[in-house]
Order: sequence, then C-alpha cells, then structure tokens
Amino acid sequence: MAGPLSGLRIVEFAGIGPGPFCAMVLVDLGAEVVRIARPGAALDPNDVLARSRTVLTLDLREPQAREQALSLIAHADALIEGYRPGVMERLGLGPDVCQARNPRLVYGRMTGWGQRGPLAQAAGHDINYIAISGALHAIGRSGESPVPPLNYVGDFGGGAMLLAVGLLSALFEAGRSGRGQVVDAAMTDGAALMSAMMYGMKAAGQWSNQRGENLLDGGAYFYDTYACADGRFVAVGAIEPQFYALLRMHCGIADDPAFDAQMDRAAWPLLKLRLAQVFRSRTRDEWCALLEGSDACFAPVLDWDEAPRHPHNAARATFVELDGVVQPAPAPRFDRTPAAMPLRSQAGTPDAVLARWRAPALA
Repeated sequence: MAGPLSGLRIVEFAGIGPGPFCAMVLVDLGAEVVRIARPGAALDPNDVLARSRTVLTLDLREPQAREQALSLIAHADALIEGYRPGVMERLGLGPDVCQARNPRLVYGRMTGWGQRGPLAQAAGHDINYIAISGALHAIGRSGESPVPPLNYVGDFGGGAMLLAVGLLSALFEAGRSGRGQVVDAAMTDGAALMSAMMYGMKAAGQWSNQRGENLLDGGAYFYDTYACADGRFVAVGAIEPQFYALLRMHCGIADDPAFDAQMDRAAWPLLKLRLAQVFRSRTRDEWCALLEGSDACFAPVLDWDEAPRHPHNAARATFVELDGVVQPAPAPRFDRTPAAMPLRSQAGTPDAVLARWRAPALA
C-alpha cells in the first residue's frame, strides 16, 4: 500500500457504518487493514466502505478462531471494533486479553452511547445519538420537525472521524511510551464536539433554539438553497459584505434598498421570498453560467449522479470507479506520500496474513 500510513497494521472486526468507514479512511491512507468477518460473509463490490481489505472469515465462538484472531492482534498496531459494550469481552477478545498479547496495541471502540453511562447498553442509531447532543434539534426548517441529516453527523463525523483521530493520537503516544490504550469513541460525544461552534455562538447570543431562524441553518436568505425555473436547486452562502454585494449584483437586486440591511433578522423571511422569486426566473444552468466561479459563494445543488461529473470534481479526480461502482477517492491529498487508488477487497487466510505480519513492518 502507498500513503502516509504505509506500514500500519490494523485488525478490524466487521460491523456496519462508522467502524467500517473509519477503517476505510485509514486503509485509503496506506494502512493495511485485515477485516475479521463472520462465516458466510460475502465480498460485495457495492460495499464501498469495505474496499481495499483482506477479509478473514472466523467463527469467534470457536476457541481455534479466537486464537487465530489473537495471533493477528499480537502483530497489529491497532484494533477497531463496534459491538455493544461487553461483547468483545464475552468473546474473550476484550482489551485486557488483547493487550496482554500486545502491550502496544491501540484498542479502538466505536459505539453510539459510549462504553459507560445509563444508555450504554441500549440499542440506537445515528438519529438517536445526535438527538441527545443538541445537533438534531438545530437542523430543519422553522416551524417544522427536525430533519435527519442522513447519518453524517453521528456515524461518520462524530463517530468514525473522531475514532480515526483518537486511534492516530494514541498510536503517536504509543510510539513514545511503548504502551497502547483503549480509545472510547462515542457518537454522542462526537456529535456534541462537532457542535462546539454553535454552543459558543449560543453563549454569545448569536444563536437561538429556534430551528431554521439562524445564520447558518437556512434562516438567513443569503445562506440557503433555492429552486430554479427547471425545478433544480442552487446553494448560496454570501455572508461577508463583499460577497453579498456580488450576489446582489448578479441577481439584479443591487439597487433594491430592501436588501441593504443584510443582518436585519426581522426582514429575513420576506427577503427570502423575494430572492426565491429571483432564482425561479432562470434555470439552474443559467444561474451557473452567471454565478459559478465568482466570489458570490454560489454552487449548484448536484445529485449523486451529477456530482462525479462536475468539472471541478473531475479535475481533482474526487471520484473514482472500482468494479463499476462510482465512489469517492481517498482524501485528503499528500504531495510526498500520496495514497493509492482503492482496491477490491480479497478473501485471505490467517496463516497467510500471519506470515506477512511476522516480518517487521516497512515504514
């Protein structure tokens, strides 16, 4: 593997959502990730989160399979698991057992509620975890119910990405101390952390509990999406005065005094209706021709099929195709140790992986 994490070895216990996404990010950046899956698990080319792995099928209820897993863990730098608290311990693969075999092991635990707390053993999904963080309440239109933001905030942002940061931080520390540790990544904690700016703005009196009536939640008419004449949408985010002036110029409202008091929140609802009428006067492509690439903070709202074909994404190779599946390319970019393109996951055997991992890792 190429990339800045080349030489890093990770054992991933197969799961869904944030654990696989965290492992995907790390393998994209060069780590070797060996996934341990249940017997009968299929290699699905449509499962983008599972790319570039070696997949071992082990029945961890069997003593021999557990011993094979521990043999791998003995040569790993880190481990990722996403079961409910206590499951790995009942399998005989808890942190104490694994770190007895490998004192330098960083043991990453991905859960919704965390390893402890009143809700730790309850079932849940992204929508539940972001609900108690305050984030879900803030997303949606004024006067309407909160809108689930797909599973970006809990699973992937507050969960997987924070686990990746935690693992890499613990690995950095282990390089100095020679000792691993447990990383408890809870989506409730991560979603709350991602809301830090909003909590600060609320403390300063710049954000309210009124959904859809604030600067960045669709309350401001200059930071919202608008329907065009063809039923497609555009996004504008012209907050700064100089960018707002450009938006007004291109939209033909530069001389309309109603739009002068940009930060008069009482005027936002009416001005939103007026700006909506402006954007309905042209198609999305016509607005793109007029505004895209300017400093008016404008972009077309693209669907899953359109996004990979956008000229900017194409120029940066933001998307790649693997086995006929269009998917995001590894990110971020590195100028000296660039990541390789994703590969199809392959079935493997514990013996083959062990033979490779018993050799010193190549930095």
